[in-house]
Amino acid sequence: MLQLSDAYFNQPVMSLRTGGKIAIAIEPLINPNNLKIEGFFCIDRFDNSELILLKQDIRDFLPQGFAVNDHEVLTDPAELIRQKDIIEIRYQLLQKTVVTNKRKRLGKIVDFAVDSESLYIQKLYVGQHILKNLTTGQLSVTRDRILEVTSKKIVVKDPKEPLKSEIKTARPLTVAATP
Repeated sequence: MLQLSDAYFNQPVMSLRTGGKIAIAIEPLINPNNLKIEGFFCIDRFDNSELILLKQDIRDFLPQGFAVNDHEVLTDPAELIRQKDIIEIRYQLLQKTVVTNKRKRLGKIVDFAVDSESLYIQKLYVGQHILKNLTTGQLSVTRDRILEVTSKKIVVKDPKEPLKSEIKTARPLTVAATP
């Protein structure tokens, strides 16, 4: 099931052991290489330090927030060697410029949709200029159209170009045998 980005910002982190709030997940930890949410930056309730909650430590996504076993699942960023580069980048999608492979500016990302099972970002919602927004509405870009992700922009395949799966192949010609 797809969920909009609001479900992943400023969410309480609830301990199943104590039954109370132990932190607030302020923003997702996005891997820019594959657009997957690897975890969440959290503010600890007890000492206001910034900690990381990895996605594998989340037991359930509830309307009240994220359910985890206990406070021990929150990790100091310095201890996460494998995610060090991703943590330092602190990549955020919102307000990134979206351009086509033909260098046409489409707008800025105003929202995104995440598959709640895999935590892969599946759709980007692009806000266009006011005049264009009145005539065509909001533009959505699916994951398979994304070509490149950089620190300043996201390059997507031009909306007028078909994807490889959409390209129709011509039927092979049949030539009648001549005697």
